[in-house]
Amino acid sequence: MVSHNRRHFILQAAGLCAALAGADLAFAALPPVDENDAAAGSLGYRAKASSVDTAKFPKYHAGQTCANCRFYTGAAGEASGPCPMFPGKSVAADGWCNVYAPRV
Repeated sequence: MVSHNRRHFILQAAGLCAALAGADLAFAALPPVDENDAAAGSLGYRAKASSVDTAKFPKYHAGQTCANCRFYTGAAGEASGPCPMFPGKSVAADGWCNVYAPRV
């Protein structure tokens, strides 16, 4: 005979696991890097690569963006994603900073 208590427990445990997984995804969204942040300023981060001051950062070339940088770990097609240069924050996929290195 199957215990109704066991069935009830299994259903509640499954529901709890699903709720925790959903909550984990909700908290996974990282705040964006503020261009006025000290770290962002020192690396020349711009949320729009087209607004990079080429006189100040001659390393920048058209077409370089965070999305095609080796350090960017965001998913393809996403508007933003994580970068180890700015831990705990997300960078714009269309952004750029002086640490840019082309993805190979």
